[in-house]
Amino acid sequence: MKTTIATITCLFLFGCNVLFGQNAHFVTSGIIEYDKTVNMFALLKKQINKDNESFFQPIYDQYVKNQPQFKKLKSTLNFADNKTLFTPLPDENTTNSFFGNGAMVSQNNTIFTDLQNLTFTGQKSVFEETFLIKDSTRKIRWKITDETREIAGYTCRRANAIIMDSIYVVAFYTDQIPVSGGPESFTGLPGMILGVALPHENITWFATKVTGITLDDKAMQAPKKGKQVNIAGLNKTLLDATKDWGTYKDAYLKGFSL
Repeated sequence: MKTTIATITCLFLFGCNVLFGQNAHFVTSGIIEYDKTVNMFALLKKQINKDNESFFQPIYDQYVKNQPQFKKLKSTLNFADNKTLFTPLPDENTTNSFFGNGAMVSQNNTIFTDLQNLTFTGQKSVFEETFLIKDSTRKIRWKITDETREIAGYTCRRANAIIMDSIYVVAFYTDQIPVSGGPESFTGLPGMILGVALPHENITWFATKVTGITLDDKAMQAPKKGKQVNIAGLNKTLLDATKDWGTYKDAYLKGFSL
């Protein structure tokens, strides 16, 4: 009798292990498609103050009347061998509005990240010039929470952080993709970041599709063109270029530094 019970127990445990093994689906190579969404009404409203409202308010009112509230931009993230390549797709928005092409509401970065060595190579378009930035990845002090949500078919856990001294970040990552990457320059969590929200900046990135496939070396090539700088060098260039802009430079500096 004891032998029979022991045998049944072993078969049950074996069956559970097989079942969990079949259900666990870990992806280490593939392509993620993201939507960047910008709440244009909220973002632009913040730029109006008592010093400029006579000029900006009519332009803003006209924008609200004729343009959609949310601007959407698409991008892809290739990942393989603990490396990622974030690539913006062409902007399908046809608006030529006064507000439509600022740094915060565009996608200016193509970023190749080596997650093992914690380095990145980024190609950044700044006004009429292209820079090639090589430096260490941004160090983000994440605080992981118990909150979860489903994104693109994956259960994701929430983490919070502050970057650039003042920008509050909410990220959602999944350990079913055991790669510590994410869209743009967001990295450093124990799994792939499928969602990012900057609540006070009115901007989000969320994955819409994950395709697990094997990628060859051609799909993981770092950008090569541009004036070579590191982060400190780019920041100095931006500050020098906008030193006479007053408070108007703040939004541009923030957008180009994300």
